[in-house]
Amino acid sequence: MKLIWTTLVAGLAAVFGANGLVDDIDTRGADRGYGSNATASAVHAVDGSEVSNEALNNVIQEYCVRCHNERRLRGDLSLEEFDVGAPHENAETAERIIHKLRAGMMPPTGVRRPAGDSLDILAETLEEQLDDVARRNPDPGRRTFQRLNRAEYESAIEDLFGIRVDASAYLPTETLSENFDNIADTQILSATLIEGYMRAAAQVSRDAVGDIAAAPATTVYKIPKTVSQVGHVEGTPYGTRGGTAVTHNFPADGEYVFELDMHPSPDGQLFGLTAGTSRVEVAVNGERVALIELDRWTNEGDPTGLRWETPPIHVNAGPQKVTAAFLMEREGPVTDLITPLDFTLADPNMGVGYGVTTVPHIRDLSVSGPFSVTGLSDTPARRRIFSCRPTAPDEEEPCAEEIIESIAAEAFRRPLRGGEVDELMTFYDEGRTQGGFEIGIRNAIWAILSSPRFIFRLESTPDGVDPGEVYELDDADLASRLSFFLWASPPDDELIRLAADGKLTDEDELVRQTQRMLADPRAETLATRFASQWMRLQDLEKINPDAQLYPYFNHQLKQAMDRETELLFHNIVQEDRSILELLTADYTFVNGQLADHYGIPGVTGSDFVRVELADENRRGLLGHGSILMMTSHGNRTSPVLRGKWVMEVLLGSPPPPPPPAVPDLDETESSEGSRQLTTRERMEMHRDNPACMSCHNVIDPIGLALDNFDVTGAWRIKENLGEIDPSGELYDGTPINGPAGLRSTILKRPSVFRRTFAKNLMAYAIGRRVEYYDMPTIREMERDAADNDDRVSSYILGVVLSPAFRMSRGVAIAADAEAHESPQQ
Repeated sequence: MKLIWTTLVAGLAAVFGANGLVDDIDTRGADRGYGSNATASAVHAVDGSEVSNEALNNVIQEYCVRCHNERRLRGDLSLEEFDVGAPHENAETAERIIHKLRAGMMPPTGVRRPAGDSLDILAETLEEQLDDVARRNPDPGRRTFQRLNRAEYESAIEDLFGIRVDASAYLPTETLSENFDNIADTQILSATLIEGYMRAAAQVSRDAVGDIAAAPATTVYKIPKTVSQVGHVEGTPYGTRGGTAVTHNFPADGEYVFELDMHPSPDGQLFGLTAGTSRVEVAVNGERVALIELDRWTNEGDPTGLRWETPPIHVNAGPQKVTAAFLMEREGPVTDLITPLDFTLADPNMGVGYGVTTVPHIRDLSVSGPFSVTGLSDTPARRRIFSCRPTAPDEEEPCAEEIIESIAAEAFRRPLRGGEVDELMTFYDEGRTQGGFEIGIRNAIWAILSSPRFIFRLESTPDGVDPGEVYELDDADLASRLSFFLWASPPDDELIRLAADGKLTDEDELVRQTQRMLADPRAETLATRFASQWMRLQDLEKINPDAQLYPYFNHQLKQAMDRETELLFHNIVQEDRSILELLTADYTFVNGQLADHYGIPGVTGSDFVRVELADENRRGLLGHGSILMMTSHGNRTSPVLRGKWVMEVLLGSPPPPPPPAVPDLDETESSEGSRQLTTRERMEMHRDNPACMSCHNVIDPIGLALDNFDVTGAWRIKENLGEIDPSGELYDGTPINGPAGLRSTILKRPSVFRRTFAKNLMAYAIGRRVEYYDMPTIREMERDAADNDDRVSSYILGVVLSPAFRMSRGVAIAADAEAHESPQQ
């Protein structure tokens, strides 16, 4: 441990410099490629006449400067000195102008606007001049060091050893930036973080090699209380209901004890035992190893009936599937009001005061052991690791070198350099002395997984690169970028081989590899990671609908909503369809439960199937339960949250935060006499506050257009006995009515959605914020994709072939004389 820690600190010092992090440089002005003289392009009006820069400057002075001047500084912006003829001199401001104009947000509704297409011409003029400068002076930008986040760490370990780890047990919660958890400038480095990586490395090395001397330990698997206990849970044996299924890595062959902790009722006794005795089957790899009969009167270890455990059970080492589920005691579904409801535990009193029967709920499944260790079975991880087996003492060192070089090359995502094998053999020798050949290998794996070369996604800086100089990434670094972008995991053998041969920087080969990787099942991470984070699906976990208002809602339905949205995006990638189908898709993917929730007939079972949508209000993301529920509160819809989500996620125009001391909507009167007010009526009262009006006039009409969907995304036509009115007027004066109307309005300005998608895709791919100097690349991606029916592959290839993805900019860092490795982009 001490040797690994000392080596890790020395490695970090070599990589990041003796003084810690790298020195930054001023990257504005000429360094951004905007310092060169711009070539003004002639822009013409609809009638073909040329519009001069002077005329466009007059438009800004007459219609914009009234608010955006040095005195008023609306939006913290002054345009008094802005010159349309030289936008490169203030490119950041120019890009802000372009975005507002393309979105139709400026000048705001109610303010005088110029006639004709003057605003479109202004935006086009600025774009052409900035794009021309960028073509002649590409700027890839730069990022600070980037490390493996939780998801990437788990994927890397699974690729190496075929075992799954829970990185959240060792690494802190990732900070989201630009919606994503892989943005470099939020990935802080601390002693606590490094210690977490080292603890993870120690555990992974023991799990992978096996640990015949493992001390008994307990792992607890928690089950959300909203998981339905009356239906079949995926992964559990057929003929069971409720419960859970997990894959547990057993460190050695031996005896293990499985413990079930049940949810209590308000009086502290076993919850839900009102429908007779329940029996729980514990199984390993589908084979029953124990049957527990729940009866509070016969549990001698715990008279409350809340804790039950099995006798010691022998299990072999390695990853094994463990399930604990209730036996189905009767034929047919358990869903009516005489038999238990799906969703009862969120409000335990429902089982007492509502005349509804309930069932017990498993809260935790614990696995304790090993006891009475008998050996180590040949696990998948051990088969991967021990590519050779020494049969004599003089064979041990060559075999160890072979194993260590193979694992380290895959972990470091490149061929090993001179001296690295010898360095790792030091750790092998230390472990070999302590416990033999396998302990030596385990110690070396610990060192590999603790190395900065594994933890950090390091990129090489060529010799002689000056600060601010643009250079192309080498093949190995490009392979890593491509793989973590498309698969959220390290590069495979083919990428590593091409990188070693120096072929990946060839543009045609890079395109071929991108297409190959998109056709691979691992590309589903574009849906489960990129799309999920862009759409903020992680916020679903924060919302649990009120159990009394929505008693049939459960955790499985929430998971189905999440999966529906992921499958829509994954289908678009698989079939290379237009990204506009995210808004317009007249199909979706549902299982039986979600289909029932939406009122779609003919779907049964837990498998997801594609169905056509006759109702245009349900089409695209705006009709997905995932989006509608996570933008609600537990007991009511929220037009503000829904409008804010549309503006931020789909339009790339986040509204400003509310002013201080503004009352929440819940503080607004909810009734008028004996009549309960609708959400729209309460919003109108809330909007009377002058401090709220300017923003709510923009947000509310968007959110209210979706108000026919309730908290859970189910369709409704009334609220509190009042008719729902989904009509309104968008910020640019366009009338909207309902989800279909909102969708049509967004598609009238498709450029805004296209660019928002492209910006998010690029941020995720390159691991840094998309800045104003990246916008010419975004517009080029949009133009190329528009010529290819907006196919998602055009955007993905646009990112991969962009300067920001394939190039880097030199920065001043402490030298690493041996490897010239830099944590910089």
